[in-house]
Amino acid sequence: MIKFGLIAWLILFIPIAVNAKTYATIINITPNYFVTKTFTKKKSCHIINKPIYRKSSVSGANGGDILTGIILGGLIGKGLTGKDKGAAAGAVLGGVIASDHVNVRTSVIGYRKKRKCRIINVPQRTKRIKNYKIDYEWNGIFGSSYTHNNYSLGQNIPISVKINAN
Repeated sequence: MIKFGLIAWLILFIPIAVNAKTYATIINITPNYFVTKTFTKKKSCHIINKPIYRKSSVSGANGGDILTGIILGGLIGKGLTGKDKGAAAGAVLGGVIASDHVNVRTSVIGYRKKRKCRIINVPQRTKRIKNYKIDYEWNGIFGSSYTHNNYSLGQNIPISVKINAN
């Protein structure tokens, strides 16, 4: 009899957990997105006009060049010798050197088209799924949750139901 009483007491006072799966039906799915900014490399080209140069030489010096040579030669000759004869010799020598000078002129005679390219970073916005908000119904009770699972409308999903009495 004591055994029977002990078993009855255990059954009444020790809670027993029942683990039964309960399923709800998905009635709405809303994807939530986030946007990221990425860069892709792209070749960018354009046409430029590149100048074509021509060098031309003119023999002999102009009057200004010769006069400058004479003055500088005279000053240097006078400075080196300290005499007027040195200044005269320097002036003659400066004029001769200046007259042998060759003037080179560079001029643009036309343009040619040239393709110029460079690599640039092009920003792109990428939209990606963050998660899904699912709305579901179980026995006339509606609920919603966020999930990373990709469910379908009408699909049955396992849920946990907890009822608390106050």
